[in-house]
Amino acid sequence: MSKISFAPLVDAYADKVAADARCTVERSADVLSGKWTTLILRDLLGGPKRFGELRRSLTGVSPKTLTDRLKSLEAEGVLTRTLYPEMPPRTEYRLTEKGTALRPVIEAMARWGEVWT
Repeated sequence: MSKISFAPLVDAYADKVAADARCTVERSADVLSGKWTTLILRDLLGGPKRFGELRRSLTGVSPKTLTDRLKSLEAEGVLTRTLYPEMPPRTEYRLTEKGTALRPVIEAMARWGEVWT
């Protein structure tokens, strides 16, 4: 008769608990990570923007990087992407409630920058 090992199940459970117990600051930093992310949020706090408007505002960002950041923020539920069936097609980005809730964070960063940079 062979023995049943529960070690893999125990290890998998321990890994899940460790991932769920990550610090809230760490989880927040994961959402806000990326060189351009906070600047995208800053711009979208002013209202919906099209891709070209964001690109012009973020001097130096490549189209690929901007696309990647927008997709990441959409996957996190921070913004929505709306494609309008027009010619030429129009895509608009706007913050969700979750994204708008980041306003105090972005404003605090702006105040800190005014004082310390």
